Parts: sequence; structure tokens; C-alpha cells
Amino acid sequence: MMWWTYQQLRMRNARSRLTVVEKLVASGDDGAIGPLIFALKDKDLTVRCAAAKALMRFQDRRAVEPLIQMLRDKEPLARAAAIETLGHLGDPVAVNSLVGFLRDADPIVRTIAARSLERLGWKPGSDSHRVLQILAMGTLHQLVALGPEGVSPLLDLLRNGPPNKQFSAVKALGEINDPRVRAAMIEALRKPSPAVRIAALSVLERLAEPTAYAEVEKLLRDTNPSVRGAAVETAVRCGGARAVPALTKCLKDSSWEVRQSTAKALGFLGDPSAVDALCKLVSDPDRDVRESVIAALGQINDRRAVVPLVMALVDSESTVRSAATATLQKLDRHWDQNENVRQLAPKIIQTLKHPDYWVRYNAGKLLERLQIDPNEVAAQAPAAGKPEEEKPPHPAVGILADLLFDRDRDVRLAAAAAFGQLRDKSAGGILSAALRDADYAVRETAQKALAALTEA
Repeated sequence: MMWWTYQQLRMRNARSRLTVVEKLVASGDDGAIGPLIFALKDKDLTVRCAAAKALMRFQDRRAVEPLIQMLRDKEPLARAAAIETLGHLGDPVAVNSLVGFLRDADPIVRTIAARSLERLGWKPGSDSHRVLQILAMGTLHQLVALGPEGVSPLLDLLRNGPPNKQFSAVKALGEINDPRVRAAMIEALRKPSPAVRIAALSVLERLAEPTAYAEVEKLLRDTNPSVRGAAVETAVRCGGARAVPALTKCLKDSSWEVRQSTAKALGFLGDPSAVDALCKLVSDPDRDVRESVIAALGQINDRRAVVPLVMALVDSESTVRSAATATLQKLDRHWDQNENVRQLAPKIIQTLKHPDYWVRYNAGKLLERLQIDPNEVAAQAPAAGKPEEEKPPHPAVGILADLLFDRDRDVRLAAAAAFGQLRDKSAGGILSAALRDADYAVRETAQKALAALTEA
């Protein structure tokens, strides 16, 4: 019958040969060892791999030498299958043959070789072998324990490894105290992977490396908003006051997260030159941004912010109103006696018609505090000339508003982009609702459109 088994393993159909291998495994008969060793040289990769893994189950050392021969296979999967089985067979004869595969071109082969060697009880006999084992196992944190000796292999991984390994290398390098790390992080800022760039920014932020600032500033204009946000925080630590002009430009970023991070950063730096730019964001479409801007103005402690902050007292969000109240009290306890504040009366009176009850209520309270009678202001209005008539909405606003909530994501995206080009300020409320769209691209485009309205 064994003769017939060998004949079946010579059949032309690879699937049929694979079935024979599977039956040999299921039989559990030691007589299957010979045919399985024969199948290690099959012309089909799947059959060779299946035969190699099948020999693992029989735990017969007769398979050791044929499996060592299989290590010369051109296919990485075949080499990996042979290496894995040799590790499970437990014969130390295979150790010398497996050590070289810690340098294999294929990462899977390297990893399996390291695991098999570990099963066989192999211990690295030199630092170079230890590094190879660590790299193959992917336990890069062990290279940190080597200190400066671990830098070179991590640098090689950063330069030549896949993105996930580059990321791990950056994290590991960040834990080693070595002058080469700073240059490596600057190099990592140019990597295509956003995750790698963010990880490098995090390390540079901790190091507060001034020489890295020029490269960090470039990432304030990165295409990825998460990278831009991380760059803001790093720019503060690496650049200090010289980062203020670049950060001020970031207050116009399309991402609310970046605008919020920038506001916090400018508040931390406390540079008065950022006050005017921050004041423009007191009415930002995003609540969290408004709160952060108000807090930043409080940190800078410049009275130029008083007038813009007064209008935040009638904001639709209670948290924004509370922040504005606290900041105004800090900037000037007698802000309500400021003549420039009283000139805001027409704007405050206009909010008495706002659809939100709390906006109307707080507008009334603010007028009471300022001791302004809306009727008297209205009576004096004609003497100052006929008020400018409110510009009617663009005819396309209504059509675009419907399309902005269409079922088709592409239609919503096009409508949001069109609003940005139209720059009709009456569309602010509609676009704010689109910020909750299920699609990220629609939300981002709506955010850009709102920013365009602010600049208009």
C-alpha cells in the first residue's frame, strides 16, 4: 500500500497530492513519515508547506535532515514551515542551520527562526546575535536595555524597515539617552507614515530640542491634521517664542482640533502679539475652540481682548459664557464701564432676536449690567443715519441646504464645497449642522466652508 501512496504523491493535480498529505496526517501512522519526507520536494509550494507542518505532529527525528535541506527553498513560506517544524522537533542538530536565518530577507522567516531557536534552547553567543534575535522577535524594547549599543540596529530599522517597524524603532529610540537620537528623530519627521512622524514629534517634544524647530515648523503645514496638531505642541517646546508667528497662522487651520491645540499653545507662551488673531476666534464655529481661545486670552492677560470677549457672554453655549465671564473678570474688574464695550450695544440688541432662548436671556442681562435701554438705542438710531439693510441670502442657499443632507455622500460633499465658494454668511447655521455628518470628508469640507465665511 505504501507503493500506492508514493504513486499518488506523483499525480499531476496538486490538489490531489495535497489531499494525500492530509490523509497521511489523519492516519497518525508512523509509516507516513517516509511519504511526507518525499512530499517536502513537491513542485507545489502548498504541498511542500503542508508536508513540513505535518511532520511536526509525528515528532520523528528522521525528518530533521530532510527539513534542513528544505531550508534552501527559494520560497519564504516553505523556509518558514521547515524552520517552525525543526523548532518543534527539538533536535539541537538544527541550531547551527537556523541561526543564519535571523538575517533572512523575509521578516516572517526571521521571526519564526528566532522562536524556533528559543524552543531549542539557543542563547546568543555575541552581542550581534543578541541584536539579531531581538530584531527578529520584534521585542525592540529589549534594545533599549542595551543603551547606546542598541541605537545602530534601531537606526537601521528606522531607515529600512516597514512603517510599523519604523514606528516601533522611533518609540524605542526615544527611550535611549544618546546624541544620535535627536538627528534620528529629525530624519523620522520626513517619513511617509503619519504615525512615524507623530511618534518622532512626541520624542522631540520631550527632548525640547531647539535645533529641530525648523523641521517641526514645516509639519505645521502637513497634509494630515493629526500631524499638524502634534507639530503645534512640539513647536512650543522646541521653538518657544519664535514659534508664535507660525502658530498664529495655524489659528486658521481647517481642523478644529488643530485650532484648539494652537490656542492652548499660544496661551501657554503668553505672547501679546497673538492677541488680535485669538480675538478673531472668539466666535469660532466650534465650542471647544471658543473655550480654549478664551482661556488663552486669559493667560496672556491683555486688555485688548475685553471687547471681543463681551460678545462671548451671549454665546449659545453655557461653558463658553462661563469662560468669558471668568476671563473678563481677570482682565478688568470694571470692564462694564469701558466705553468701547458700550459701543457694542447695537450688536447686543440684535441678539435679542436670536432663536436660542438663552442667548436672548443673556443678552438682556448684559444690557442690564451695562445700563443700556434697547428702546433708547433704537430711538437714537435714525439720527445716525438709516441702518444698512440686511443682505438677502443668495438664491442658491436653499438648494444647497437641501443637497447638504442628501443621502449620497458625494452630493453632500459637493454642496459643502459650494457653500465655501459662495461665502454667504447666512449659511453659517446650516454648515454648523453639517459638522455632525457621518462622513469625515463632508465634515472637513463643511469646516473649511465655515472658515471661509469667517474670512469673508
